[in-house]
Amino acid sequence: MGKTGSFKEFDRIDESNISVKERIKHYKEFTIPLKEEVLKEQGSRCMECGIPFCHSACPLGNLIPDFNDLIHKGAWKQASEILHSTNNFPEFTGRLCPAPCEKACVLGLIEDPVSIENIEKTIVETAFRNKWIQPQIPTTRTGKTVAVIGSGPAGLATAQQLNKAGHSVTVFERDDEIGGLLRYGIPNFKLEKSIIDRRVRILELEGIIFKTNVHVGVNYDIKNLDYFDAMVLCGGATKKRSLPIKGIHSRGVVQAMDFLTQQTKRLFNKPVQGQILSAKNKNIIVIGGGDTGSDCVGTSNRQGATSVTNFEIMPKPPFNRHESTPWPFWPLQLKTSSSHKEGCDRNWLINTKEFMTNADGELIALKTVNVEWEITPGNRPTLIEIPNSEKTWPCDMAFLALGFTGPENTLSKQLGIEIDTNTNYLATNYQTNIPHIFTAGDMRKGQSLIVWAIAEGREAARNVDLYLMGKSHLPTKGKEELPNA
Repeated sequence: MGKTGSFKEFDRIDESNISVKERIKHYKEFTIPLKEEVLKEQGSRCMECGIPFCHSACPLGNLIPDFNDLIHKGAWKQASEILHSTNNFPEFTGRLCPAPCEKACVLGLIEDPVSIENIEKTIVETAFRNKWIQPQIPTTRTGKTVAVIGSGPAGLATAQQLNKAGHSVTVFERDDEIGGLLRYGIPNFKLEKSIIDRRVRILELEGIIFKTNVHVGVNYDIKNLDYFDAMVLCGGATKKRSLPIKGIHSRGVVQAMDFLTQQTKRLFNKPVQGQILSAKNKNIIVIGGGDTGSDCVGTSNRQGATSVTNFEIMPKPPFNRHESTPWPFWPLQLKTSSSHKEGCDRNWLINTKEFMTNADGELIALKTVNVEWEITPGNRPTLIEIPNSEKTWPCDMAFLALGFTGPENTLSKQLGIEIDTNTNYLATNYQTNIPHIFTAGDMRKGQSLIVWAIAEGREAARNVDLYLMGKSHLPTKGKEELPNA
């Protein structure tokens, strides 16, 4: 693969970014693409490993050494075909995936790993630019109809795979636009919405029907779904985690996803419900150190926050991979996002105890305490508060970026679907206790990654196809019939 010994000749080179000063003035993507010759060199760094751990670390089973080799050879169209054989939407994962493949790259044992994610994004963007990505319309139809509830990455992948098998697919989305979390949960500066629209147009031309503003079980009677031969629930994990502390309902304490959703709607001049949430000229505190918290940091800086502070209850991860998570496992390691670099005071081992308000119920400060984790073998870690470590932080608006506890139970109750202790929808081979109803993505698995959602959608589609037809030519992970390369 690539050029023998190339990893010793070429260092890893990542895309650069527009300066912080310039990029916080707008909500557009801000990466600067690498030149084609540089990408060829980056692809050549692939080591021709006997066992490609990158491939097994990818939930989709992407054929990474194959498309790296093709990029090195300049065969971009063939690389796109290989990439799309296992990944329906590499334009999403190439921007948003945390790249477990790179953390499992064998080269990462001695050098910086191959820049797999950037190569993936460049392949799909090159393919779109050259109009190689065209609608793949089924030559025959089975006469079977399938309803997909939810148009996030799991729902879209499910729909495209089932349509490819010849079934007639209708996707129902409760929001006013297609995309689910991709549309309103991911800021525009990380994923411009034209990227979603571009792919949805292709899916429509392939024959998939999309219906928006349809909240099944709320403003759309589930009896209307009796027409369909099968149903796939891909509604995501949308129940937001909160904090059971004093002042939680104060004005100025806001769920992170509500803030991010409103900002995207305002950006596209869409109507929003309730009070306008703006960080302008405010002291902002973001509680939660994950990707959603990082997105709130970047959005707050773009809105003109006076200060942005981030709280995380866990210890600060080490700069390098910790020995408790050796290669090729996903590492315990400090992650500093582009949003963090735009301006943020990050704090670890800190727990919020109270939201303090003025006489009008408006947030004015947070009261916190420093903590540590006591670890006893065989037991769950115990959170210990450090005496005399209380602190009050001035705060005009606090964002709760604490993740999600599971899917809403609206559909499970109305359809009679069994759930587990986390309210996730129970399924065997993606099939619920009601034979013609399947589920995939965060609704089945719990809060997870976009790459996992796409993988779930593909696997669910195969199982639906088996249920409807008794056999299926749809692929399992990484097993699609490949074009000649």
